[in-house]
Amino acid sequence: MTGRARRLPARSWPAIARRALLALCLWQPVQVSADTASICAATYAEPTSDYPHGVLGDELEWAALDVIVGRKCNATASASFVTYRLKAPSNTVFEDLAPRLWDVSGDGEPEVVVVRSHQRFGGQLVIYGLNGVVPVERAATPPIGHRFRWLAPVAAADLDGDGHVEIAYIDRPHLAKTLRIWRYRDETLSPLLTVPDMTNHRIGWDFVVGGLKSCTTPPAVVAISGDWRRVIEVTLQDGAAVSRDIGPYQGPESVATALRCD
Repeated sequence: MTGRARRLPARSWPAIARRALLALCLWQPVQVSADTASICAATYAEPTSDYPHGVLGDELEWAALDVIVGRKCNATASASFVTYRLKAPSNTVFEDLAPRLWDVSGDGEPEVVVVRSHQRFGGQLVIYGLNGVVPVERAATPPIGHRFRWLAPVAAADLDGDGHVEIAYIDRPHLAKTLRIWRYRDETLSPLLTVPDMTNHRIGWDFVVGGLKSCTTPPAVVAISGDWRRVIEVTLQDGAAVSRDIGPYQGPESVATALRCD
């Protein structure tokens, strides 16, 4: 479960991000080269009411994405960082809880995965990665196709053991209630599988439920049945999506229990 206090992003940044901002404010020299650069943190910026969907509890979204790039993300404040502000393209906003730092390229370094929504065509999943030291858009799913239609990311992992990362999200968790799984390969997102009657969000929630259970073989995506009665685990096996009912849904805590690796 993620995303609470979505209008106070600075408080939820990792300590590394706060140190980065401090370093920039003190005008310390930035020494980040392409061969050592990593994405250390990301947050949304520039709240806007230009897209009053309100699905996440209010009618504010984000007009910009801040990506902090560093030379040694886990180092002390003496390391070097630089913040890049990426403006949302014309007629779009970031309609999202928080950026996700997920390694979708499989190289051990994170990319930034976000939800971006168009004024006419609705939400899409977008991946930003580094071009040298500069964050750029790498890949995106097509927009859903209609204003005020949203998607809720679930997880990213190599779900089928082929060496490439799959990304799972719920397409329109209040309407279509469809789990969609895409494969990221060669800086391209390709649709892989869909599972109907799945959800992970109610209108007005400032969080989503579900996620990745990484301690199983293969890893499992966990979400909720479309009627909000059951917790469902989905794995990829022999090229197909296999769903398994793992118990009643009794609130977000029941999903947190299902995700635990005891």
